[in-house]
Amino acid sequence: MLVVHKYDRMEVVKNLMATLIDTHAHITDPKLDAQEIIYNMDADGLSHLVLASYSYQNSIDNLLLAKADKRLFCTLGIHPSYVNEFADSHLEVFLGHSSDEKVIAIGEVGLDYHYEGFDAKLQQYAFVAQLELAHVANLPIVIHMRDADQDVQKILRQNKSKLTHGGVMHCYSGSLESAHTYMDLGFYISFSGSITFKNAKKYPEIIANLPLDKILTETDCPYLAPQEFRGQLNYPKYVRCVAQKIAEIKGISFDQVATATTKNALSIFKKMK
Repeated sequence: MLVVHKYDRMEVVKNLMATLIDTHAHITDPKLDAQEIIYNMDADGLSHLVLASYSYQNSIDNLLLAKADKRLFCTLGIHPSYVNEFADSHLEVFLGHSSDEKVIAIGEVGLDYHYEGFDAKLQQYAFVAQLELAHVANLPIVIHMRDADQDVQKILRQNKSKLTHGGVMHCYSGSLESAHTYMDLGFYISFSGSITFKNAKKYPEIIANLPLDKILTETDCPYLAPQEFRGQLNYPKYVRCVAQKIAEIKGISFDQVATATTKNALSIFKKMK
């Protein structure tokens, strides 16, 4: 029988669990308790959390929170669904913060044509402007792409010179062919709990045919809880479900996935080292 004293509980847990990095989490969402999530990181087997930003104010809030804990890092950026608040002055502020040790990428940015009434031209303007910001700031870019694969690829090809620090295709939902296109452009492919859904028929083929050294794990919490917790709030600790599914699809061990995806995250997000 394993006896764990309260003072060494965390060390024992870490020794029994391979740690993971949740590379895309929204823990400042009012539906979640950010402080509780941070407090439980060691017990949940999380070595780092990337606080993904979607608006100007959210970017500032995430930076302040990241500064409070050595295991937290953040991105700065305007999500395509928030481009109505986009201003060039925001980019100046982001550039000023870009050298902070806690700011590891520009994102999440990109295109989202899913809902009616979207302004494609404004989304594309903000996307290109933030690609330029990432280039000038010497940071990778984290891309949100929904129902806009063709335009995202077109813009990235047109702005290939701005992709000098690579990036991440967050919560990937495209095709295997497109995934290879993005990898050729210097991107990692990140998967969330959606790969565990019962109706997620395309992911086994995609994941099986992608090199492990180009895959990242994320939750996109509080959204997209894995199948086991479908309909509930998502938490960073559930990133283990994503890693387990990748291991299952590839026919390798969980530890192999944990080791590889952690190495990949540290490779693209160099400041986390």
